[in-house]
Amino acid sequence: MPTPRYDRPHISRVYENLPGYGIDLYVGGREGASDIPLLKRHGITTVLNCAVNLDFNYVAEPAPDALNDVDFGHAPIRYYKLGIVDGPGNPQTMMLAGYFQLKGALDQILPEKPSYSVRERGNVLVSCRAGRSRSVILVALFLHLRLPAEFPTLEDAINYVRGKRELRPDEWHETPKPMLIAAAARTARWARMIEDDIAAHPEEHGPLPELAD
Repeated sequence: MPTPRYDRPHISRVYENLPGYGIDLYVGGREGASDIPLLKRHGITTVLNCAVNLDFNYVAEPAPDALNDVDFGHAPIRYYKLGIVDGPGNPQTMMLAGYFQLKGALDQILPEKPSYSVRERGNVLVSCRAGRSRSVILVALFLHLRLPAEFPTLEDAINYVRGKRELRPDEWHETPKPMLIAAAARTARWARMIEDDIAAHPEEHGPLPELAD
């Protein structure tokens, strides 16, 4: 039997006032990620698109030398792209790259240059095609690793994000996909080893960015 599909918000606020960052974290699909007025109403300044089969062009002011078919230049949204397959086929380290890309989008400090036009540290949307699988597991992994007291297991975090995203129990067998859950569990072990090494050798990694309380 095909999995039922339900209407749900184009974007869902998953976590409010994320500790250490002071921003809200959202999950959504292509409809929400492509609706700039909606993003602005929710204070979203950054989008991480983790779907390999979906792309967005946020460029509002093409550069003067953008003479080809694809515009490039300044955009009202800071945009990050991670290409995860919603199923088998991902390299084992792809989810690890996604975790550190999301963390990097939050930690990154931009240079004081005109070419870095979107400087506001606003809310963050993690999106995929439907906002049901790839974005759900990536945000759940992030919450599990960054807030272990609140989400001591990956399953705790997944169930929490499912609830916030209004995913119903008869969808859970694919929201998120089982192989993505397994990849996130491996990633959690690897990420802890990397972050333990960074904490043990701060002199090799430089000072941490100054972030909101």
